Amino acid sequence: MKIPAQIELLAALSGALAVAGFAPYGFWLAPILSLVILMLLWRHVHTPMAAAEVGFLWGMGFFVGGVSWIEISLHDYGGMPRLLAVLAIVLFSAVLALFPAAVGFITQRLHPQPKTRWLLAVPALWTLMEWLRSWILTGFPWLSMGYAQTPNGPLAGIAPVLGVFGVSFACVLLAGLITALVTAKRDAHSLGPLVLGALILISTSTVLRQVNWTQPVGEPITVSLLQGNIPQDQKFQETMRGLTLQRYVTMLKQSYSRLVVMPESAFPLIRQKLPEALVEDIIHYGYDHRSDVLIGMFSEPESGQYYNSVYSFGHSPSQVYQKVHLVPFGEFIPMGDLLKPAVNALLSIPLDSQQRGNPTQEPLRVAGQQVALNICYEDAFGEEVIHSLPRATLLANVTNDAWFGDSIGPEQHLQMAQTRSLETGRQMLRATNTGVTALIDEKGRIINRAPRNEVFTLDGLAQGYAGATPYVIMGNYGILTLCFLALVALIPFSRKK
Repeated sequence: MKIPAQIELLAALSGALAVAGFAPYGFWLAPILSLVILMLLWRHVHTPMAAAEVGFLWGMGFFVGGVSWIEISLHDYGGMPRLLAVLAIVLFSAVLALFPAAVGFITQRLHPQPKTRWLLAVPALWTLMEWLRSWILTGFPWLSMGYAQTPNGPLAGIAPVLGVFGVSFACVLLAGLITALVTAKRDAHSLGPLVLGALILISTSTVLRQVNWTQPVGEPITVSLLQGNIPQDQKFQETMRGLTLQRYVTMLKQSYSRLVVMPESAFPLIRQKLPEALVEDIIHYGYDHRSDVLIGMFSEPESGQYYNSVYSFGHSPSQVYQKVHLVPFGEFIPMGDLLKPAVNALLSIPLDSQQRGNPTQEPLRVAGQQVALNICYEDAFGEEVIHSLPRATLLANVTNDAWFGDSIGPEQHLQMAQTRSLETGRQMLRATNTGVTALIDEKGRIINRAPRNEVFTLDGLAQGYAGATPYVIMGNYGILTLCFLALVALIPFSRKK
């Protein structure tokens, strides 16, 4: 069956519309409307392959529009020819688009009744596909639907209970309810329950948002988040090292906070090669001010064994966190013996053979708090962040989004960090090289943020929290169980062979 061109075009455009729901745009209704259009388009095709094609085109519009900023890191900073960088984005988006394509194929194959399709099959399968996307080939959970609700969307209250994938389920379910309403054809017996279902869904989330799942512990502490604004194309140049170290040390000594946080690889040196006189100077600063300092830098505890790390110096004993979840083709090359020569011919990647840290590292005990560290896009993986909870009283993310220039990528990344705070009931300290440096409260709201692309010290108060949200206790098992039950409930409605 040949799909009409207007349906193909509308599928791609509606996918692109969904991007407006995410930061920096924040039109949370856009992804839900986009999904309604997608479901209505699925009604007009009648074979599994046609439904898969519509889902794939929707996914291409969504992912090309949502992650095209990766081209900046590939071309501007990685040295890949622009045409190849654009082709890489298209191919990457095509792989990601296979997930919504699979939802279309499977739901059409199951062929349940229309209402059960929109209210059970699509929400459950869509959520499962997002979850699969978060761990297959190390995972890329970017642009999961639930993120668009953070921090103030009407469905955000579900995040502390079922995590971001639970919010995604709710978004798709709300879109399914709207689709069922639109296609009800004035059936009075259907309209009432569908409207009631939408109201119950939104009301439940609103009530959950008012619950204080965690409680303040201890007194607030003063914090300083340092944004050095070192250009990415100069960051690791030998001639810039002295200026970079001087800038951060100067910013440090102008701060009098109990806890000072510097971004990922703030010091462009291996820890073992850092001048001990500088280390002693920072430790003395910590003792003089009863402060602790967290500094992102690489380490090489054994020859050729590199780790992306955060070290603490100051009043508390020195500690270290080593990054666990590495970025493929950025921090390590999969099947290195086979692919490394070809990748290195196309991309300039510093330290492309990094090692994974221990997945069960303890929170860092600094400034009277227990701080759960995560580096770069580790904050995109909610179930990994909760490994340190409920012991940790604060979350901290250090990152370097200078790789993505002035694009929307860093704003999307900030929204994911906000979602981790919302899921865990913990404040987040977020220190970045060029932005977005921010202090986030336990409800996922931004208390204060630094301007992008400026040298800036963001000062504020951070409150530690104790206790556990349901998501901290269950992780993703809660939403996976719900999806499984929804699929079991579909069995009586599925097409008999």
